[in-house]
Amino acid sequence: MKDSMAKPKKTQLRVPLNRDRVLMQALQLADESGIESFSMRKLAEALSVKAMSLYNHVKNKDDIIDGIVDIVASEIEVPDIGADWKASMRRRAKSAHDVLLKHPWATMEIVRRVNIGPAMLRYVDATIGCLREAGFSFEMADHAWNAIDSHIYGFTLQELNFPFEEEAYSEVAENYISLIPADRYPYLNGMTRQVMSGECDGIHDFEFGLELLLDGLETTLSESL
Repeated sequence: MKDSMAKPKKTQLRVPLNRDRVLMQALQLADESGIESFSMRKLAEALSVKAMSLYNHVKNKDDIIDGIVDIVASEIEVPDIGADWKASMRRRAKSAHDVLLKHPWATMEIVRRVNIGPAMLRYVDATIGCLREAGFSFEMADHAWNAIDSHIYGFTLQELNFPFEEEAYSEVAENYISLIPADRYPYLNGMTRQVMSGECDGIHDFEFGLELLLDGLETTLSESL
């Protein structure tokens, strides 16, 4: 009688595995631990499945990285074709910089892979379209797009890998000033002393370089029309 009165055990519903779930978990692991430590085994453990079951949804590790790179690309603001090209490219660049800082592993993967995911293709096509509709030739649009992206990727990598925090610049300058004697390195010494005194903050400015690029492209465009 006691057994018949026992309540049946609740079975825990398992969320079905699919490609989107695999990629989102992979993205989380990459953000948390970096792409270097990422593995299929760790991904399977995070999803509480056997590693072999992942291959029903992804081809291999490269397929996963391609997939999460495309997720990152989908987070970047796409330029408005036909709108003010300079404002659109400025927003695009700032958005890309912010997104890549949020996913510290992604910049290197973007620059060293052939990126043909739908989000990346849409992003690139809109970038070229924005520049073409503004009057740039295909050749100049290619140069412009690559110049801007070189600034985005290079600045982002430098920011992510810089050896000390911004608030420590003044202290670091003071620690290194003895290695920069004024009689040998007068200009670097002078700048370092301004960082020490607070006259110059020494902080790298993403928008400074971006505006130089956009202004230069604007001049190039006006001269070509």
